Amino acid sequence: MLLEIKNINTYYGISHILFDISLQVEKGEVVCVLGRNGVGKTTLIRSIMGLTVPRSGSILFNGTAIRGKRPFEIAHLGIGFVPEDRIIFPSLTIKENLEMGVKMGQKGSWTFDRVYQMFPILKTRQAQLGGTLSGGEQQMLTIARTLMGNPELLLLDEPTEGLAPLLVKELESQIKALKEEGVTILLSEQNSKVTLNLSHRAYILEKGQVKWEGEVRELREKQAILKQYLGL
Repeated sequence: MLLEIKNINTYYGISHILFDISLQVEKGEVVCVLGRNGVGKTTLIRSIMGLTVPRSGSILFNGTAIRGKRPFEIAHLGIGFVPEDRIIFPSLTIKENLEMGVKMGQKGSWTFDRVYQMFPILKTRQAQLGGTLSGGEQQMLTIARTLMGNPELLLLDEPTEGLAPLLVKELESQIKALKEEGVTILLSEQNSKVTLNLSHRAYILEKGQVKWEGEVRELREKQAILKQYLGL
């Protein structure tokens, strides 16, 4: 098991946000975390990355306990994080942004050539400043920069948030290409229709608890669950 979360409880101050969450991701899977806005999806991703440390429970990555480790330590173990707010370096060029994602001493198959093949627009604009890109282009850059670190697990937090429908479609196709290349992804997303098209398995959160988990093909047949928790 690449990622195994057992009974984590995460708080913001005195506010209890995640309640005994358990979740697993196997190598090569795309697993999605679904639910309406405010159910704890981003908090779960932040808990894995060490940005909001759970008060209890365990998080194992490749068998190593990572709860309580600092975010840069977790990143160096092989977890890449793409935040929902698309944090880039606006005064650096696209190429310079990508260079910032390279981890010293970490080898892998994600190089400039491979990233440019996946995101051709970044190659044609590699000398352009990051701050001049559109929201969708910045999202592509954020994902590409994370891939430059050759992570074993990619955490995507609300990647389609705020994007126009055409850009959502383009980004969906690029995430699908990553899936087909065997990239392991944990995807937190409110756009359920896009997410179900991309994922092997799903977890549905409601009020900080897992209310349903299983294969996406099984979930598609459960209309009552889709309507109750996702409004589909």
